[in-house]
Amino acid sequence: MRLQPILAALQARGSVYLLRYTPNTTMFIDEVKILVKAGDGGNGCLAFRREKFVPRGGPSGGDGGRGGDVVLVASPHHNTLLHFRFNPEHKAERGRHGEGSNRKGRDGESVDVPTPIGTVVYDLDTGEVLHDFTVAGDRYIVAHGGRGGKGNARFATATHQAPTEHTDGEPGEEHRLRLELKLLADVGLVGFPNAGKSTLISRISAARPKIADYPFTTLEPNLGVVSMSADLATPATFVVADIPGLIEGAHEGHGLGIQFLRHVERTRLLVHLVDVSEGSGREPVSDFEIVMGELKSFSESMSEKPMIVVATKLDAAQDPKRIKALEKIAKKRKLPFMKISSVTGEGIDELKKAMWAAVQAAKPAETG
Repeated sequence: MRLQPILAALQARGSVYLLRYTPNTTMFIDEVKILVKAGDGGNGCLAFRREKFVPRGGPSGGDGGRGGDVVLVASPHHNTLLHFRFNPEHKAERGRHGEGSNRKGRDGESVDVPTPIGTVVYDLDTGEVLHDFTVAGDRYIVAHGGRGGKGNARFATATHQAPTEHTDGEPGEEHRLRLELKLLADVGLVGFPNAGKSTLISRISAARPKIADYPFTTLEPNLGVVSMSADLATPATFVVADIPGLIEGAHEGHGLGIQFLRHVERTRLLVHLVDVSEGSGREPVSDFEIVMGELKSFSESMSEKPMIVVATKLDAAQDPKRIKALEKIAKKRKLPFMKISSVTGEGIDELKKAMWAAVQAAKPAETG
């Protein structure tokens, strides 16, 4: 949107206006708290049949209808929990009350709530994991509707022919939940801010994240699909997640990394990018050790994932000792080491093939 011509026109008229421009962007929300309430069951009816020419009417109260359920459904069309932020309460319809002439009340309508694939559902009060959505179309009833009450016709017996007993419907379940989204990706890119993660994902996939030369350019995870069709006999793809940069103390809430470390928990492979150029003002080995420490502090299993160490920005690296020092520590930890330049393309194809091979090797080791 060009504001200069508008401002010039307003100045010419001698008017003072306050302009507010809001770009059309979508927020990435990966954790929300919601309330779900299933429908209450309808009450049973107390009624007796009173009709002309029917001398033996008897009890005719119908049962109440069942309350509707609240169902979370894994949807491939949602990739953020933003829609829960603006609609935190989800309630199903209650069942209708029973009526005379043995008419049962109508069941309440259930509510299907679309939920992104990769969402973990927790009970907010107990912290218990209720469900983990990993497959599109997966359905989980998070709140069951109450059963309908019984009408007095249900209580008629040979010795109790005019019952007045009837029961109320049961209340539907109500729960407070915490939803946590963990992106489903095969490969997670980790490293310090400005290590070249966004540039790499834009080079190997169709993802176009914002790229700039200042810390924390990436404010939310980005997903990119890498195609290996040209490199393999059969078409194949894998998904790469660009995680916002980690800094020292990230697991304690410093920087942005702690908010997004959960997104690499599901990945089969971590690609640890380390800037080896002199322009970073930091030491590659120190950066590597800090990020490894943050991964281990967040989750012991995180640091044990398969990993490839990648020296980035070779085009701007002038001191080979920095690269050698990083390669030495990678070999000490028995981790594969590669060198790339996303600007010139050096090493990119080799890295793609290495990532694909590591992803394939990690698949058999997975457990349900």
